[in-house]
Amino acid sequence: MAQKPSIPKGTRDFTPAEMARRNYIFDTIRSVFHLFGFQQIETPAMENLSTLMGKYGEEGDKLLFKTLNSGDFLRGVDMQTIEAGDCPKLAAQLCEKGLRYDLTVPFARFVVMHRNELTFPFKRFQIQPVWRADRPQKGRYREFYQCDADVIGSDSLINEIELLQLIDEVFKKLKVNISIKLNNRKVLAGIAELIGAPEKIVDITVAIDKIDKIGLDNVKAELKERGLSDEAIDKITPIITLDGSNEERLEKLEALLSESATGLKGVEELRFVMKGTNQLGLKSKLELDVSLARGLNYYTGTIIEVKAQDVEIGSITGGGRYDNLTGVFGLPGVSGVGISFGADRIYDVLNALNLYPADITGSAKVMFTNFGPAEAAKSLEIIKLLRQAGISAEIYPEASKMKKQMGRADTLGIPFVAIIGETELANGTVTLKDMTSGEQSELSPENLIAKLK
Repeated sequence: MAQKPSIPKGTRDFTPAEMARRNYIFDTIRSVFHLFGFQQIETPAMENLSTLMGKYGEEGDKLLFKTLNSGDFLRGVDMQTIEAGDCPKLAAQLCEKGLRYDLTVPFARFVVMHRNELTFPFKRFQIQPVWRADRPQKGRYREFYQCDADVIGSDSLINEIELLQLIDEVFKKLKVNISIKLNNRKVLAGIAELIGAPEKIVDITVAIDKIDKIGLDNVKAELKERGLSDEAIDKITPIITLDGSNEERLEKLEALLSESATGLKGVEELRFVMKGTNQLGLKSKLELDVSLARGLNYYTGTIIEVKAQDVEIGSITGGGRYDNLTGVFGLPGVSGVGISFGADRIYDVLNALNLYPADITGSAKVMFTNFGPAEAAKSLEIIKLLRQAGISAEIYPEASKMKKQMGRADTLGIPFVAIIGETELANGTVTLKDMTSGEQSELSPENLIAKLK
């Protein structure tokens, strides 16, 4: 008996109807990227592991999908390493390549390799799948699409303001109510300085980034496990639990970090971005959240995270400022800031709230029936005219019973059926049936085009 086919956990197939919905999301995001002056690029699905490793922190490195070397992948491998079961060391010997974890690190590599061809500041967007060896759960997949926009080669905080406007415009078009959370990595570095443990910045950020998921008490427990003293945790707590308006939070933060030049610089940057954004106005809610860390080592300034307000799901967009990313590839001193839309989570949100336009289908706008060779030949002539006019059209391939042909159009959600029978063939016309109202009208090919347009 043939084995029942399956796909890996954390991956999905998409039907034509589902793809029509996904393409609505991609097309909406792409249109806003173009509106804000971003240019599209693509990078390979696989990158050298030397490009990927060490860019996402210890947790991120564990989630990289690594691919075995081609051919005799065991050649040159230390057999003692195999016997010892040293997986990290073994993976380094067996694998030279891996699937990309995100689009930002490959983009940094792209910039370094193509720097002589680019005009800076370079505004790029990229819509491609990424892979993470994570535990699949609701809203979390092993293969998913990201839609990234980055500005590289500019230190200006105007770029952050522009990206917040871009986020707001995308979700306004998608009709999703969101809240945008904002923080700054320098503020987090200032917190580490304040407690006299700057070397603990990664431990602090990894822990406090989980506050929404596990709660304050569990964050405190994790900070203690990571080697922070009770005194240090007591100093951190009032900072990551700030309340009041955004301006009140900024004032409190400024006072709490008064002895940290790095922290105060972060507060200054936050104030500039929030003031500039408020002057332009946002439909979305903008909130300063000092617990926001994003958990990625390459952020150095602004940190952005977006949550849907009407659906319980993780972050649907995130990003931030990175000043040092291209430096590891031999191009120091190039600052960048970017955001990434999680298309798969956005898809889940739109499904949960049924926010798609009513006319979205994965099918043609009109299907022609088929009653025989002569009728089919005439239908194909008119279908060619429709397609030249930009109207999607198809023909039922066999001369089958009318009920069967109509059933197909109805099942696929095709809004119109065009009928050419003996009468229409003699008159040089087409009978057009509206599948929603049931209304029929006999039209010339020219009037048919005008009606369907």
